[in-house]
Amino acid sequence: MDRGMVGSASRGRLHVEVRRRGASSVVSPAGELDHHTAELLREPLEACVRDGDARVVVDCSQLEFCDSTGLNVLLGARLKAEAAGGSIHLASMRPVVARVFEITGAGAVFTLHDTLDSALAD
Repeated sequence: MDRGMVGSASRGRLHVEVRRRGASSVVSPAGELDHHTAELLREPLEACVRDGDARVVVDCSQLEFCDSTGLNVLLGARLKAEAAGGSIHLASMRPVVARVFEITGAGAVFTLHDTLDSALAD
């Protein structure tokens, strides 16, 4: 059950929405995740972990670009979530973003899902 929007932030090339879906928080970045926009994603991810969300799903379906800074934001959030007993799941990656995870090997440390629905169903 979708409990609606929890929050959102935007800075030009990246817009981030956070909402609850059942027992999960869904963080949806849209646009370009890079050095200039990374804080827009870091802040809500860290807030979800701080608030005790055991499962955070990042819906990557609208993420058009991710550089090393964006990747580091996701890796850092994963470490914080795991230290708190939670997890970060990535869903619906576009090929251009998936390629960054493939090249760096970062895909091996995340739970990846083809769709948001499958990420929420596990």
